[in-house]
Amino acid sequence: MILKSQDFKPNKHMSSKFTADGINISPQLEWSNAPPETKSFALICVDPDAPGAAPGAQARSFMHWIVYDIPASMSEIKQGEKVGKELPNSFGKPGYKGPSPPSGTHRYIFNLYALDTEHLTVNRENFLKEFEKHKLDSAQIVGLYEHTTIK
Repeated sequence: MILKSQDFKPNKHMSSKFTADGINISPQLEWSNAPPETKSFALICVDPDAPGAAPGAQARSFMHWIVYDIPASMSEIKQGEKVGKELPNSFGKPGYKGPSPPSGTHRYIFNLYALDTEHLTVNRENFLKEFEKHKLDSAQIVGLYEHTTIK
């Protein structure tokens, strides 16, 4: 699978529009080459550089977005679009919450999973295990952001 965005290039800085410094909406994402047997998609956005994040352990990293039950018929999420079902992010609220790193440049990893099932029963504790269990394929794109102070 291939995951890309018209709003930022891989491993390049994201516009402040998609962050807490801007209007805080989710960026556009689009994908292709999903397996034909895909029944649904799931998406997470994680900041592995956040203070307290466990290296290599996405479930314990800082989550900015957790979405599942995205219809298999979809191949794009438009800017700010609500799709599927959302779990609470690390801020305790469902939905997208844009970057606002305390210092330095952080990576924001958008992981898309093509799943062999739909209507998952997941929660904040088991979502990643369930996504991995039902994964047919996955793709990711990484955006960068450094908090700026407006003077």
